[in-house]
Amino acid sequence: MSSIYHPTTRVLAVLELLQAHGRLGGAELADMLNIDRRSLRRYIVTLEEMGIPVMTERGRYGGYALMPGFKLPPMMFSDDEALALTTGLLAARRLGLVDAAPAIASSLAKLQRLLPDKLKRKLQALEEVVQLDLVPSTKPADQQVLGSLSEAVMQQLRVHLEYRAADGNASNRDFDTYGVAFHAACWYAVGFCHLRKDIRSFRLDRILSVRVLDTHFERPARFNVVQHLRKAVATLPRAFSTEVLLKTDMYTAGAHLSDAIGVLEQCSDGVLLHNQSDDLDWLARQLAALPFEFVIHKPQQLRLEVKALARRLTKA
Repeated sequence: MSSIYHPTTRVLAVLELLQAHGRLGGAELADMLNIDRRSLRRYIVTLEEMGIPVMTERGRYGGYALMPGFKLPPMMFSDDEALALTTGLLAARRLGLVDAAPAIASSLAKLQRLLPDKLKRKLQALEEVVQLDLVPSTKPADQQVLGSLSEAVMQQLRVHLEYRAADGNASNRDFDTYGVAFHAACWYAVGFCHLRKDIRSFRLDRILSVRVLDTHFERPARFNVVQHLRKAVATLPRAFSTEVLLKTDMYTAGAHLSDAIGVLEQCSDGVLLHNQSDDLDWLARQLAALPFEFVIHKPQQLRLEVKALARRLTKA
């Protein structure tokens, strides 16, 4: 059973909610924790026995609040919370933020120093033993740029970007940031570019400066930044434009092919894969690994690469 149902976890959750909200009605607090009022009262008593000053308002519309002026100690974590923080910090090492390493090391050291010995030993083992198979960032992103863009997304404020493209040319533009994502070992901002009058994605390591403006914008509801980014990367013009008919259904095709490989389109004979590629030998290997038949529509060079691969495999 998940530890979220453990009474100790619930007691700590009550404390965190009271600290965050100031005062909460009994019914509201019970609903937040998905417990009944009797269990809530039991958890309140437990907090009082721990020396936490909880004020109780009786009656039908009564509620709970912490004594004015009371503040939680700076670090109070359950085992699961400490584990989640440590795992997150270990993963953050791989995400390629400029100058993030000292902050991550410092955070891990503080976490280790302030935890009970038993939990400290668990987290030390986690840090030393667990390895995360994450693709490290090839281009570090500036933390200030990431912070400014993230805040602009939350407040839906337009930003002004100074950007240097891959060819070295610099430009200035106003930009409505819909979201920020880490994809294919790089950080990207995705949103509406007022210079190009279209949705664009920009690599954070190429942003020279960002300035948050006072102009508000409406972010599209349910806009999927990662999905858009995968499609944009997959459809970038490359040396070869390929089209392959997959003899299967859309669900099976999606289960065996990454979004980044291209765009899938349902048709009467199966699923069409539209791909942009610089390396047809690599694409031939991806197709050869599929558990269903396929027909190459174009280009002819891809057919030759598949035949060459078949000869190599037969010879082997």
